[in-house]
Amino acid sequence: MNLEDKIIYTVSRINNEIKTVLEDSYPAVWITGEVSGFKTYSSGHSYFNLKDENSQIQAVLFAGFGKNINFVPQDGMQVVVYGRITSYVQRGTYQIQVFTIEQSGKGTLQESFEKLKNKLQREGFFDESRKKTLPFFIKKIAVVTSKDGATLHDILKVTNQIKSSLDILIYPVKVQGEQAKFEIAEAIEYLNKNHGDIDVMLVGRGGGSLEDLWAFNEEIVARAIYNSKIPVISCVGHEIDYTIADFTADVRAATPSVAAEIIVKNRKNIEDKIDLIFERMSGGIKNILFVCGEKIERFKTSRALSKPHLIYEDKIQHIDECGAEILRRMKEFFILKNTKLELNSQKLNLLSPLNILGKGYAVCSGTNGILKSVKDIKNDDNINIQFADGKAKARITEVNYEKKQL
Repeated sequence: MNLEDKIIYTVSRINNEIKTVLEDSYPAVWITGEVSGFKTYSSGHSYFNLKDENSQIQAVLFAGFGKNINFVPQDGMQVVVYGRITSYVQRGTYQIQVFTIEQSGKGTLQESFEKLKNKLQREGFFDESRKKTLPFFIKKIAVVTSKDGATLHDILKVTNQIKSSLDILIYPVKVQGEQAKFEIAEAIEYLNKNHGDIDVMLVGRGGGSLEDLWAFNEEIVARAIYNSKIPVISCVGHEIDYTIADFTADVRAATPSVAAEIIVKNRKNIEDKIDLIFERMSGGIKNILFVCGEKIERFKTSRALSKPHLIYEDKIQHIDECGAEILRRMKEFFILKNTKLELNSQKLNLLSPLNILGKGYAVCSGTNGILKSVKDIKNDDNINIQFADGKAKARITEVNYEKKQL
């Protein structure tokens, strides 16, 4: 066949003709399938895949039609869509432009997710009371994720902000595919058994569809997290993604970067407190040294250091003066006491019976004591007579009683 006889299409022409055939053949169609990779952009337009067990088709839901939908489509949800088949000429792909969506029951993955979630919830996997708090000061962390994805890069980029060293142990695993769940669970168990010095474990990956994140919805992974003695921060996908691992973990971070920020914030808070304490201590020590320095300077120029002999000379003089004063006061005290003693002695002498006897008086006493009246004696009584200078005995020969004149 000559080249002139061939019908040769340009890429644009063939895509446009296919577009015409498709759109004319399927101007309106109902399709049932499972939602996968649903995402809404700031424009309000939503893009997703509609799939069954053997195939899938791309779908677009423009904002104008989306506002009439009374629910938010989720990955794994079984739906029936109504729309028209369109071709995107620039890429040579076709899709269904959706006019409306109706729920027709949950998809297989979503149904499995809800079933496992309810089971683990009944077992207490999600109870806040059993979740461990993060250590006060995090010194070492472990990261369980893919070594090739952006997750590890994002975590390391954030943790590099910490001023002091942070030990990071990386345990690479598959995060997607049939073997991923086993590797993730094995990593968690291994780190608990062989690295008890780890303070916190980060387990996660970047965002994706429900199928991409499914390893983190497996029961074996949930049980490994539940049984972990090391606190686990789950950081799977984007903010809107929630997995069974998120519900089970001690802390859920919206993204891997947010998980790293939790670690950085913990360290930064401690480091800031240490810096503040050090600053206060440093200021306090400087103030003490300044005060001590001033005291030393004053002491260096003081009278005590420059002329120490003046101090003890003054003290000796003061002691002498105190001694003289004590002697003077003691002398005055004894003179006063002696004077009082002499006065009391004179008073006693004046009152003493011996003093009276010295004047010519005498004291007579009988068997019953001192005789005060002539009535106390009778003839032939023996009496004692006390003189100032001696005693005498006498016998009564005569008693004369004289009445007192009134």
